[in-house]
Amino acid sequence: MATPPVENYIIGPGDSLQVFVRDNPNLTTTVPVRPDGRISIPLVQSMMAAGKTPDALAGDLEKVLSRYIRSPLVTVIVESFVGAYSQQVRVVGQAAKPEAVPYRSGMTLLDVMINVGGLTKFAAGNGAKIVRHLPDGKEQTIPVRLGDLMNGRVKYNVAMHPGDILIIPQSIF
Repeated sequence: MATPPVENYIIGPGDSLQVFVRDNPNLTTTVPVRPDGRISIPLVQSMMAAGKTPDALAGDLEKVLSRYIRSPLVTVIVESFVGAYSQQVRVVGQAAKPEAVPYRSGMTLLDVMINVGGLTKFAAGNGAKIVRHLPDGKEQTIPVRLGDLMNGRVKYNVAMHPGDILIIPQSIF
């Protein structure tokens, strides 16, 4: 049996991070990732956090803090997350609450629809599509039957990928 690929969370602007520095409670803090993707903690004026995994950021902080502390051990915990744009699923059109949803491992179309509150009464759910950017730079359009899915036909549920865009058109009367 094949093991599923390991997905690492990528920090993005708007995330809230707890930075824990062992044996240094004065340096342990919770910080937001600024819109420019940087964070500031005591002794570290500004460091890029966006685009890194929590482990990579912890390693970078350890390097900088080692100038001031002998063998610092840093742990970065993501307390609340938005994620990098490439790690979001964006929903546009006739969703009850169109928005960008942070991607989570194993996320499906149904999970996304629960997050955005379902369809509006004007939605043409069965005309919806997912736009997916492929690793080779090309774009793939995947038709989805949201109306049927939202009416309990789970065979129309599909796996979502980070960076997907779900477009829900309006029905024409």
